[in-house]
Amino acid sequence: MEMPLPDPAILAKKSSLVERLRAVLPGDAVISDEAETRAYECDALTAYRCPPLCAVLPSSTEQVAAVLRICHEMGVPVVPRGSGTSLAGGALPTADCVILGVARMNAVLETDYNNRFIRVQTGRTNLSVSGAVEEENFFYAPDPSSQLACAIAGNIAMNSGGAHCLKYGVTTNNLMGVTMVMMDGTVVEIGGAHLDAPGLDLLGVICGSEGQLGVVTEATLRILRKPEGARPVLMGFDSNEVAGACVSDIIKAGVLPVAIEFMDRPCIEACEAFAQAGYPMCEALLIVEVEGSEAEIAHQLGLIKEIAARHNPVELREAKDADEAGRIWLGRKSAFGAMGQINDYMCLDGTIPVSELPFVLRRIGELSREYGLDVANVFHAGDGNMHPLILFNANEPGQLELCEALGAEILKLCVEVGGCLTGEHGVGIEKRDLMLHQYSDADLEAQMAVKDVFDPQWLLNPAKVFPLSVSQARRAPRPAAA
Repeated sequence: MEMPLPDPAILAKKSSLVERLRAVLPGDAVISDEAETRAYECDALTAYRCPPLCAVLPSSTEQVAAVLRICHEMGVPVVPRGSGTSLAGGALPTADCVILGVARMNAVLETDYNNRFIRVQTGRTNLSVSGAVEEENFFYAPDPSSQLACAIAGNIAMNSGGAHCLKYGVTTNNLMGVTMVMMDGTVVEIGGAHLDAPGLDLLGVICGSEGQLGVVTEATLRILRKPEGARPVLMGFDSNEVAGACVSDIIKAGVLPVAIEFMDRPCIEACEAFAQAGYPMCEALLIVEVEGSEAEIAHQLGLIKEIAARHNPVELREAKDADEAGRIWLGRKSAFGAMGQINDYMCLDGTIPVSELPFVLRRIGELSREYGLDVANVFHAGDGNMHPLILFNANEPGQLELCEALGAEILKLCVEVGGCLTGEHGVGIEKRDLMLHQYSDADLEAQMAVKDVFDPQWLLNPAKVFPLSVSQARRAPRPAAA
């Protein structure tokens, strides 16, 4: 994966930069020792590593603004970082950048149950947002598999979703407002404690912008009342294609489960060994969850079971109690970690029309055989957000490159059937060179023109999202050091 060469002028002024940063931050909030900066050399896309020039850990919006003003004046690139769980290289540093981590910014700033919102600093983890309101019987809906660790900052940057986004939507559907610091240190408020803001939808521009436009330090999030109850059902099938057809039929029938999750045999076996969830050993497994009152749950599950029966499931089982339901979801939520115990893998994130699931699953199997690399499938089937896991040996020369080539073919397939390159992981560095496969030159020009307005010098999160062939030429000359 090609990365831009470090700017020698910035490397030469590291000591001056660190001195200025220490003047506006507590001593332990500036990390400049070469050994210590290696903790920030990669995110969850661990195949690529590059230690940053230094890292900073501010604890307030004011401190973030002070850091960005210094970096802006000195022409130093900045890579915002939440919890470092990005699977697309969204927080990968360059050698001449400052990593700006928000991990210390984790406070709850305001909770309003009457108007159903919570305002938090964006270093707060996803799961702990629901934890802050659960005593009042509320929750925050987006639930990425990494929700125990991932930060709201990263969720906003990548517009993350999760298993329950089929009913509740992804981050953009649950984000009401942000406090954001521009690259020059200007602090702006966008949206607020209301669902709709007047004027241009700048909040929609910010959510999913991958740290390209500013650093989001505070977020106002929509919280919801917990449903009366919820219940998952397991469905086992003889093939991926049949399971995909069942998903398509459930959606086509107008039934709206809260989640439909898919796993194939390699993933089933790994998750069962890890979580002992009681999964049937079959070729493909669906986890379908519905929620509401007992009457609503019974009605919805009745319709879903009727549809499933037409596809001859090898097993069809409702969770008997909360403990069994918890184990079912523990298995699914542990999928990426469970697979990591048995193999190196690269996780993709293409999105397709649900009706294309049978064809795409069959074609992925064909591509897997062509490239000689196994592919395990686990994904949010209800909204067509696929997560093929390409298994490879990171220690064998050429295997990573072969894995990337197969991944590119699968993502191109997603676009060709009417889908897109990413559903919730973002573009980062992983998919930046594939952007030309989905977007025309005019499309990319329009997107880059937006970045020009927010970040004229292109100092925020360099080498991400846009192909290097166009983004490097876009970067303005940096000013001389102050």
